[in-house]
Amino acid sequence: MFSGVLIEKDEQGYHANVKQLDDSVLMQGDVTLKVEYSTLNYKDALAITGKSPVVRQFPMIPGIDLVGTVEQSDSPQFKVGDQVLLNGFGVGEVHCGGLAQKARLQSNWLIPLPKAFSPSQAMAIGTAGYTAMLCVIALQKNGVSPDKGEILVTGANGGVGSFAIHILSKLGYTVVASTGRLEESPYLHKLGAAEVIDRQTLSEPGRPLAKERWAGVIDSAGSHTLANACASTQYGGVVAACGLAQGMDFPASVAPFILRGVTLVGIDSVMRPIEDRIEAWQQLGDIIDPTVFADVAVEVSLDDVVSTAQALMDGQIRGRVIVNVNK
Repeated sequence: MFSGVLIEKDEQGYHANVKQLDDSVLMQGDVTLKVEYSTLNYKDALAITGKSPVVRQFPMIPGIDLVGTVEQSDSPQFKVGDQVLLNGFGVGEVHCGGLAQKARLQSNWLIPLPKAFSPSQAMAIGTAGYTAMLCVIALQKNGVSPDKGEILVTGANGGVGSFAIHILSKLGYTVVASTGRLEESPYLHKLGAAEVIDRQTLSEPGRPLAKERWAGVIDSAGSHTLANACASTQYGGVVAACGLAQGMDFPASVAPFILRGVTLVGIDSVMRPIEDRIEAWQQLGDIIDPTVFADVAVEVSLDDVVSTAQALMDGQIRGRVIVNVNK
């Protein structure tokens, strides 16, 4: 038996609780892991609270991230004792995930735990930091260098936003952070933001084209925020879109794209090829200052996950939540 968060949908409704589970709840895979740490992401909170139909199969162990040690392997890629890392691949949505003490997964979803990070540090980064790195790589590959101008980061107090600010700042970019929690400005400045602006300047309906400002944008909000970010991006600038915290809609016009040559790059972290994942994690190892983890992440136990998920949905959590599943 092992402990885990289990989401169920039955005649009593939709509910998530920490339960004692056995191997029958685990799904098919060629690698079985003793999970050490997982995380609580925005998507996990949506799944646990039922605020969005993230989970597509019941019962389900949520958790899109995990670090664990191989206990059993039928794969030539990994042997017993290897430490491995997982981000995405539908885990926690259609395949039981990381918010439990045990997991059974497909080996082609896993990468070795990067040597630069401990298990808890890797989960402090998690899908959020890895997604932020993918966004920064997209800006770089599309020609946005630090000398081109300011980079806007929306959803700045979230996991993606926090790591995007830190990564960009370490690489020499001038970062403007957009947030609905201006009281967190000292935190954002400490991460490396040169300026903090109120998200309301971007979150309301705007004009098809606005004054040019941003050389690049990393957006985790979607909806009007993404539309306004595109409308105020410089000629030839690049917008990396990776989230929908404000909404899935995109109430924009083609004007920024056909009149200013703005590039909108979609960033998917869930099904990203393994080689892209390895590149992103290698760069994270080169860039991240380990002292940032104390500011960005908080650790909770498995028993705290359900209440913390609700707090995250209520906008009461900043940065990252690490889950020690054995605590």
